[in-house]
Amino acid sequence: MRVIGLDSGSTTTKGVLFEHGKLQKKKLVSTSGDPKVASEKIFTELGNTPETFIVTTGYGRKLIQADKIVTEITCHAKGAAYLRDDIKNVIDIGGQDSKAIRMDQFGRVLDFSMNDKCAAGTGRFVEVLMRTLGEKIEQIDSFVAHAVPVKINSMCTVFAESEVISLIGKGEKRENIALGVLHSIASRISNQLRQVNPETGPIFFSGGLSHSQTMAQLIEEYTKMAVYYDQELSQYAGAIGAAQIGLQQN
Repeated sequence: MRVIGLDSGSTTTKGVLFEHGKLQKKKLVSTSGDPKVASEKIFTELGNTPETFIVTTGYGRKLIQADKIVTEITCHAKGAAYLRDDIKNVIDIGGQDSKAIRMDQFGRVLDFSMNDKCAAGTGRFVEVLMRTLGEKIEQIDSFVAHAVPVKINSMCTVFAESEVISLIGKGEKRENIALGVLHSIASRISNQLRQVNPETGPIFFSGGLSHSQTMAQLIEEYTKMAVYYDQELSQYAGAIGAAQIGLQQN
């Protein structure tokens, strides 16, 4: 049985291939505003065949021909449960939204909170502000390694960018501003998690920002809960969850 799980996100598209129940391949490409082209790249890389069962999730999930379409909330919960079996809470910080999920021991969603009305608290928020600071988001950990955070009051991306520019004009160190941005996001997502009455136990951290050890540490600080993330696979949690749902149906 071959199953491809595909997570069509606003910033990146992720795909995984499971064969005989095991993860065989994974691929991530930039969505670049065209989910169909991005998904075709994934299918080519993973070796799509007529016998392959395809499950899609994410923003572009309905634009891609698939055997099954599932929401990203359900897939992220399933993916987190696959990657660590004692997880009952998930924080996902994606390109255009952030999610807090509470689930049972089987990866079934019990409650969730989703910020999808603006870019505040998302990966896009960090990306825009890092660009204003002249740094790449991929280097954020080393950039803020010795920083002292300054308070960022604005959570709207437009107003926050103006605030950042104002702080730069006042001579504030760029790395201090960047760490302040991460603190503001950690505070916001911890409030989202409280809204779903999290279960006892660790939080699974997924999404594009999950590559940041600093971000994971700040979430621990604000939630006062242990945070687990997988440097290699956290960003694939949605795609892995989609594939797991496909495997359960076949």
